[in-house]
Formats: sequence, C-alpha cells, structure tokens
Amino acid sequence: MAGGVSVHAVDVARGVPAQGMRVELFALRDGGRVLLAEGVLGANGALDHPVTAGQGVTAGVYEAVFHIGAFQRAAGVAVGSPAFLEEVPFRFTVTDVDQHFHLPLKFTPWGFSLFRGA
Repeated sequence: MAGGVSVHAVDVARGVPAQGMRVELFALRDGGRVLLAEGVLGANGALDHPVTAGQGVTAGVYEAVFHIGAFQRAAGVAVGSPAFLEEVPFRFTVTDVDQHFHLPLKFTPWGFSLFRGA
C-alpha cells in the first residue's frame, strides 16, 4: 500500500484485536492540532478511514491518540477512571507522502509498544 497512515491495535494481555477502541489522527500545523481522522477500530483492530489510502496526508508532523482507558473500561479490564494508560499519543513525521505509515499498537493495562510497522 503506497501513501497514507494506518493504525492497528491489539490487546496482547487478552490476545484480541482492540475492536471498538477510539482513535484520532491529528495533523500538527501552525502550533495547533487539526483533526484529520477519527473513529473506532473494527473487528480486525484496524481503523477503516480514507486516510489509510492517503486522503489528506501531506508532509508534516502528526499525532495519533489511542483511547486505551475507555476501551479497557468497556471491556471490564480497567476499573475506575483514570486508568493507568488513559490516552496514548504518538507523534511522528511524514516526509515522503508516497510511503505508507503503519502504526501498530500492542498494549496491556500497564504498558504499550507503538512503532512504525510495515
């Protein structure tokens, strides 16, 4: 897949895709955040949005925000609010809009791994 930004999340503590987790993708421009995409992850743990094919993606800095706390409360994993991991932001830079930027998130109630995947 050329161009675009995709996200995928897996709850590794329970061994399931993070279906229903809310995710936002912001473009950071002129000192502010512009919402580029938002939604909930599907049954496969991925966000289905035109941004994955490159819609609206230009060179610049971006921030993906994963709403882990709300997801874990809905799943009965996290009790109370705020959870240890409430929102997890990830800032990254797109320099070549022809490249695809895949952001896989692996998480538990107590930690996470987030990186640029293939």
